Amino acid sequence: MDAPLRLRIHVSEPFDFERENGTADLLGSTLDHLDEAAEEWHVALDNGFTFNDEPYREMLVSPRYMGEHLARVRESIVGFPVRLAHRSEDGWYFAMTGMISLAPPPNDGRGAQEPKEDLI
Repeated sequence: MDAPLRLRIHVSEPFDFERENGTADLLGSTLDHLDEAAEEWHVALDNGFTFNDEPYREMLVSPRYMGEHLARVRESIVGFPVRLAHRSEDGWYFAMTGMISLAPPPNDGRGAQEPKEDLI
């Protein structure tokens, strides 16, 4: 399967990320999951975020703990701990931590279901 993998990224540090962005959860997609040897995944975000008064539209995620692999996100129930990086002039800079989990596909309006009626 060569479809992009949809991810939900929950930023836990810095603690004021949610205050600055209105949410601690970001949604995005990556194709890096196709390379089983990839130690980091580049995630294109659906909506960007602001960090230190700078806007960003992408993130780099890597496992938070030594010996872990990002592919384990498929096995996790509540999320997989990661380090989060934003791009700086000198390359990627890891300044945040969080959790990633699988996200539902984006709602494009074509497959929207009508609310189900109560049968009682």
